[in-house]
Amino acid sequence: MSDDKSALLRSLSIDRSLDDQAPRRGPIGPLVLSAIILGSVAAGGAVGWMVKPVTKSKPATQAIPAQGAARVVAPSGLTASGYVVARTRATVAAEVTGRVVEVRVEEGQTVQAGQVLATLDNSLATVDARSTQARAVSAQAALNSAQAQYAQAQRDLARSQSLAKTGYISDASLQGAVLKARVAEAQESLSRAQLAAARSDSNRTQVQLSKYEIRAPFAGVVIDKAAQPGEIISPLSAGGGFTRTGICTLVDMDSLEIEVDVNEAYIGRVSAGQKVEAVLDAFPNTVLPARVIATIPTASRDKATVRVRIGFEAKDVRVLPEMAVKVTFLENRP
Repeated sequence: MSDDKSALLRSLSIDRSLDDQAPRRGPIGPLVLSAIILGSVAAGGAVGWMVKPVTKSKPATQAIPAQGAARVVAPSGLTASGYVVARTRATVAAEVTGRVVEVRVEEGQTVQAGQVLATLDNSLATVDARSTQARAVSAQAALNSAQAQYAQAQRDLARSQSLAKTGYISDASLQGAVLKARVAEAQESLSRAQLAAARSDSNRTQVQLSKYEIRAPFAGVVIDKAAQPGEIISPLSAGGGFTRTGICTLVDMDSLEIEVDVNEAYIGRVSAGQKVEAVLDAFPNTVLPARVIATIPTASRDKATVRVRIGFEAKDVRVLPEMAVKVTFLENRP
């Protein structure tokens, strides 16, 4: 292969002996000389390419740095999402229809059981209560009079019976005394019954009057105030939306717990008393210990889930109703 290359180069060289024999011509131009040189170089390159050994190419490999790889962490237990709910929660309403005179609570206020939350206009109820109370007093007076008359009739009858034995009075007079005593006894019984009825009416109107004061059914915190002074409130909703049905919403913060929906395919991994770790969306860096209270014995056909109740192990003032929460059910270990 090297002999072929040398022969090719000799063929491209200029024979100086011919210059002496040939007639003299003008000098070779610079452009012609440059073309000859470039042709020689190109020929040499072509020959070099022809003799270059063929090498097998290897597939390129790319190194993947270990630091850029994503870490896969195996879950430590069954997880679910839900909300904080209050087991003891009520919209406090009135038992009677009336106009709101005063609302004594605000949102966020803590109240005690039996505390007055609001008052309604009780003017008519007050009149009724006073009237029945007066009738009860009158019935008591009538009973006192009837008892006195009955006692006197009993004494007159005893005297008449004594005189009749000695013959000082006739049988007709004795029968008159007996009849008078019986009438007095009947009147005393009637007065006693009338007093009982009057007292019952008085008690009823007093109870009705007390309904115009709306009281807290249990101790808790007011989370919503629904009525204002001057509005009409009623235990039943009226048409048009001008009648309120509640004064406020009360929540017992000690009754807060978690409700989550667990896929029915995994409900077998949940049991009462199982330990749970709860993390509120509002405080993602805080893990609250909890425990399964119960599994609601019914499934949702639409979602294919079963509801689970979870109780907090300790009270935390940061936990509020309706907060979103994620829980992890820790696997029970023997």
